[in-house]
Amino acid sequence: MTTRRHQSVRWRSRPSVSRALGALCAVAAAGGLLTGCGGNDTGDSTTASPSAEPAQAQATSPSPTDASPASPTAASPSPSESRLTEDQAERKEIVPKVKVGWDKALDTTVQKVPDAKPVAVELDGPADKPAWKVEVADADGTARTVRVDAVTGTADEARTDSDQDPDDKRELADLLKKATVTPQQAVQTATDRTKGTVTAVELGDTDQGSPKWSVDVVTTDNWNKTTYDIDATNRKILREHVDRD
Repeated sequence: MTTRRHQSVRWRSRPSVSRALGALCAVAAAGGLLTGCGGNDTGDSTTASPSAEPAQAQATSPSPTDASPASPTAASPSPSESRLTEDQAERKEIVPKVKVGWDKALDTTVQKVPDAKPVAVELDGPADKPAWKVEVADADGTARTVRVDAVTGTADEARTDSDQDPDDKRELADLLKKATVTPQQAVQTATDRTKGTVTAVELGDTDQGSPKWSVDVVTTDNWNKTTYDIDATNRKILREHVDRD
């Protein structure tokens, strides 16, 4: 946002003064009849004085614009506001509105889908109605998704992922079997390193095919997001990335 500054235009009137008046003033001053007289070629008022320069400074009348207050300027955004990126501003808008944490949303989902195992929990918009998108899976890898209101905690009915094919289910079931670290333990590892609000927890795999948990933590002092990749077999931190965008 650009601050606009308005400058008042300064002006000064220049009344004409006749030579005759100037001569009369000179005569009167010599006779001690007048204490002051207006008029020189510049239009500034002076008082009769042996020194013309100080007299001009004392008798000069201020311009009408001199007494007017400075023109107001448009309000500027605070430095912290102006430095936020689009993603940071979005986090700042959504995260403070969350009243139900990721773990409560996961518990609510597991109650709706008994015997299911956690796969992912992610905070989603819009800002005026934030919600947790929670994914769990059966032992055979069939994924189900439940949307949980992040303010009230109410949950929609579970939906089965219709895009899964047999290979997808088999791979997911295999990851769930290999993952011995719970999402709660992975989050604890991440938040021990960075204090903040957890906005996502997701099960995935490394390039070597071993399971890992990815945990996003948002710090509310600068609205950056730190992502931790944590080995889902031993809680070792594999990667730490700070998103300052």
